[in-house]
Amino acid sequence: MEHITTDYLTRAECWLFFTTLIYFLMNGAQLFETAVLVPRWTAAPPFTFNLLADKNGVSLKTFWTVFHSIHEVIFILTIVFCWKLPPVRNGLLVLFGIHFAVRAWTLAYFAPLIIGFEKMAGSTGAEENLMRKTAQWRKLNYIRVGLFIAVSLGLIPLIGQLFHIQTTLFG
Repeated sequence: MEHITTDYLTRAECWLFFTTLIYFLMNGAQLFETAVLVPRWTAAPPFTFNLLADKNGVSLKTFWTVFHSIHEVIFILTIVFCWKLPPVRNGLLVLFGIHFAVRAWTLAYFAPLIIGFEKMAGSTGAEENLMRKTAQWRKLNYIRVGLFIAVSLGLIPLIGQLFHIQTTLFG
């Protein structure tokens, strides 16, 4: 390990704590959305798709775009500020890789479908297999949210690792 100062470790601790906190806040929002909103908008498509429309005062697209963008910048900064600490840095890189893969899955599968569902809001005709599509989206969303929760839980041992490094270097 390169020369590490107490100031460096303090900054690393702050950034790791902050990214963990933001990740848990994001998970709380995802759990709320999964438990409360998703069952409602998938209940009777396309009629229930009105809940997705921005005109109702809630823009999930805007909320998630802003939240994920802020979180990912903070996550990357955390990697930068923990770079001199190989066990923590490597753990962060693995977790960010998993996070990035789930985000790519979100952008490739979940986002296009929900945008399509949103466009159907207010329509009276039902697309063929719409119930099947929304049910599949809902089931796969459980996996996606579970993966995001797993990443956030993976951050906790890294905090412990950081405290162990601090104790080892500075007693």
